[in-house]
Amino acid sequence: MKRIVIFASGSGSNAENLIRFFHNRDNASVIQVLTNNPRAKVLDRCKKLNVSALSFNRMAFSKSDDVLNVLRASNPDLIVLAGFLWKMPEFILNEFTNKIINIHPALLPKFGGKGMYGKHVHEAVINSKEKESGITIHYVNENYDEGTIIFQAKCKVNATDNADNVAAKIHVLEMEHFPKVVESLLFPKNA
Repeated sequence: MKRIVIFASGSGSNAENLIRFFHNRDNASVIQVLTNNPRAKVLDRCKKLNVSALSFNRMAFSKSDDVLNVLRASNPDLIVLAGFLWKMPEFILNEFTNKIINIHPALLPKFGGKGMYGKHVHEAVINSKEKESGITIHYVNENYDEGTIIFQAKCKVNATDNADNVAAKIHVLEMEHFPKVVESLLFPKNA
């Protein structure tokens, strides 16, 4: 049984999508969700879906081994950042090399980096008069949104679109592709 741990900071729609995708599977499961926001809606989703969820503060995450020890105990095959806004500490990255992925709501390397999340990304896409946007799933390294790209999917951006329209298109791409990409990483076809 492959074990997935999700990090999220907000509403948790991607986390819920992944939990539901792997629910009742005999080969993989989301075993835990971790959040840096004790008021994150993802905690409510986890409660309803009967998935273990913990919140933590910055001290537990980056200044001590508390979160690292939780991860060690969980022994995940894959750590998935799904709307998680903090940079992964180097000691966690070193412990879980090539086992941490992130989803970003734009076509990296454009519109990435610190502060580029959610509506900020979509507004930047609109303001730059881009003709397309999309999602990027990538490995996590020590820099925001700079890890090796695993997968991208695109959508058109129309001249009449606003940030909310683009966000809705991105959400559709996330719901469709994120679970399949996670599954392909856990079960490579040519392994």
